[in-house]
Amino acid sequence: MRKYFITGLLILVPLAITAWVLNLVISTMDQSLLFVPARWQPRTLIGFDIPGLGTVLTVLIVFLTGLLTNNLVGNYVVRVWEKLLTRIPVVSSLYSSVKQVSDTLFSSSGNAFRKAVLIPYPHAQSWTIAFLTGTPGGDVKNHLVGDYVSVYIPTTPNPTSGFFLMMARKDVVELDMSVDAALKYIVSMGVVAPEEAPKTLDAVSK
Repeated sequence: MRKYFITGLLILVPLAITAWVLNLVISTMDQSLLFVPARWQPRTLIGFDIPGLGTVLTVLIVFLTGLLTNNLVGNYVVRVWEKLLTRIPVVSSLYSSVKQVSDTLFSSSGNAFRKAVLIPYPHAQSWTIAFLTGTPGGDVKNHLVGDYVSVYIPTTPNPTSGFFLMMARKDVVELDMSVDAALKYIVSMGVVAPEEAPKTLDAVSK
């Protein structure tokens, strides 16, 4: 009975968690229907709600926003809108910070989470996987002697929280591993190990 129970858990737990995450995402995106006038909402038109309709609406809004702003007129409107926001005291700092982070994460030219690395943490005798996020900037780099890089260390099993460190480049080992494989390795607490990278000629000769 114990064997069958554990087998059932191994099958149902991933399905349940996947369903829960999808339900959370869809229900959150369905909130976009609140911006639609009440007389045009499904509950008013047909008498009941349609799950996922708000998700479709959200995707369409994001797509149309990108389509409309990807031209001279759209870029001009965005610049005017951003200049207006920067004139509002509290909103300006918040919007600028969020925009810088989003530009770094989602821009095709950004460097965030582009490389998985191995670093000594929390002490020299233990190692963990982190992600390169760039190099120290501002006045920080004036107080660091040598070549340093910025890394993000995600926690397990929730990689959305973690630690930001600035480390000497010589102490950071770049891994021949994709970001997706590294995230799976971290979230699974080391259970789902990535495939072994093929050895190079230099490694074989050594």
